[in-house]
Amino acid sequence: MWKELKQIWSTDNLLNEAWNLTYEALNIDAEMFNEAVKALWGESKNATHKLIFKKDKLVNKYERDIRRKVVTHLSIQGGESAPAGLVLSTIVVDVERIGDYVKNIVDLTEIHPGELKDSKKNNQLSDIEKALKKMFIKVKECIEDGDEDIALEMYSETKEIGKICDENINTLIKTKSSDISNSSAVVYALYFRYLKRINAHLRNIISSVINPYDRIGYKPKSKK
Repeated sequence: MWKELKQIWSTDNLLNEAWNLTYEALNIDAEMFNEAVKALWGESKNATHKLIFKKDKLVNKYERDIRRKVVTHLSIQGGESAPAGLVLSTIVVDVERIGDYVKNIVDLTEIHPGELKDSKKNNQLSDIEKALKKMFIKVKECIEDGDEDIALEMYSETKEIGKICDENINTLIKTKSSDISNSSAVVYALYFRYLKRINAHLRNIISSVINPYDRIGYKPKSKK
């Protein structure tokens, strides 16, 4: 199904433009995420804050442009190509939401400018950050190639990342530690939460390769 959609996107000017904008917006998200992670750990916080908010506005503009192109296409063409436009409109919502959570990460640098010192939590966060950086790259490759088997593997990977984030959030909420201040514990919990949500939106995008339009964002049905 995905390859059929891409064929429609490549042959219709408006949908092709919308597809290219979607892909570029996802690239911008990946850049923003990398920059936000650096800022959280103390690199160029002020400059990064301004740059990320500027890029987020660009992603928001792309979302509006994509919606406009899709609506225009549906008004003129409609018919069998309608699902192709609807899928793009759905994907770009997740792309836009990723940008919002990246901004939330940058906000943490202002709320808690001090250093996060729990080595165990820092190592766990580092592992998740690396996994998500790779996932951004793999998601772009996934929607480019449309390989459902690879998409299913990636979907499982994102489920595992989400599980790890939940475990850490629950631990931070339920367990008191003399090694972590209350303010640091809140920042850790929020950061795990934001990473979980970014991961979830990447998973939604992956699901669009596997699922029909009505099931995008939901667990893929098992193949018989």
